Amino acid sequence: MNSPTTPRRPFGTVGIAMVTPFSADGESVDLDAAQALAADLVADGTDLLVLNGTTGESPTTQDEEKFAVVQAVREAVGPEVTIVAGAGSNDTRHSVDLARRAAALGVDGLLVVTPYYSKPSQEGIISHIEAVADATDLPVMLYDIPGRTGVALAADTIRRLAEHPRVLALKDAKGDLQQSTLLMAETELAYYSGEDALNLPWLAVGASGLVSVVGHVAPGLEKALVEAVDRGDLAGATDLHRRLAPLVDAVMTHIPGVVAAKVGLHLQGRLPHAAVRGPHAPADEQAVRAISDALAAAEGVPPVRNAPWRTR
Repeated sequence: MNSPTTPRRPFGTVGIAMVTPFSADGESVDLDAAQALAADLVADGTDLLVLNGTTGESPTTQDEEKFAVVQAVREAVGPEVTIVAGAGSNDTRHSVDLARRAAALGVDGLLVVTPYYSKPSQEGIISHIEAVADATDLPVMLYDIPGRTGVALAADTIRRLAEHPRVLALKDAKGDLQQSTLLMAETELAYYSGEDALNLPWLAVGASGLVSVVGHVAPGLEKALVEAVDRGDLAGATDLHRRLAPLVDAVMTHIPGVVAAKVGLHLQGRLPHAAVRGPHAPADEQAVRAISDALAAAEGVPPVRNAPWRTR
């Protein structure tokens, strides 16, 4: 039973920013692999799948590929699992179109990242996000990741956006725990950790859940971490955090997370290969070996079934 202090969870609790599987040559989306992976993640405790985000290689997938992934994954996991579709871009009109078309496919929410590269003003960001939120009746999860977008959501911007009836949550990869603790108290926004290294700190200060990349290879441990925090088991949560730390280092530190996650999934036998699209490059042999070693040493994760392969 959840404790009385458990936060609101409008998008579930244990989320995965799901990769988009490709054919071996990267030329097409492998929908069968996407369905199998989604079902596998859900069976291991995931209750939120975020599709067509950065880890889904949204910059290099065509719109029709994005919508095909949404349809395939919905068929695989059914209506009980929350699906949030990425609708972010640096073109407001494109984002509005993505939102409307995703809504027509029956997703449960939209992930809207701060417009990237253009570096708009805070007023421009507000106008962009409100336009997307007004385009459908779906709830919206903001995504604050200034390391990629070049512009952070200012505190006053978050306060204003939180007044929108459909802006319900924020996925944070900015890491300002102090600012966000204040905003959680001032607004009704549900915060989700968007940085695997900070999952426990985020949960400890009141985050609703997490949207993880490392969870691809360790969904059960991520679920156990959330459950430990919910029941007030700090020692247990700390132990899980430390068990996850080598995986966070292997997946998130040395090469792009999507590349590492696909390598890990292939090593576990849960993807047929680890193909990515350019500008991402395949993992080199050293990175593959490091990920394999981290998986082999971890307790409570799907085992390594495919021996590390030579990539060059």
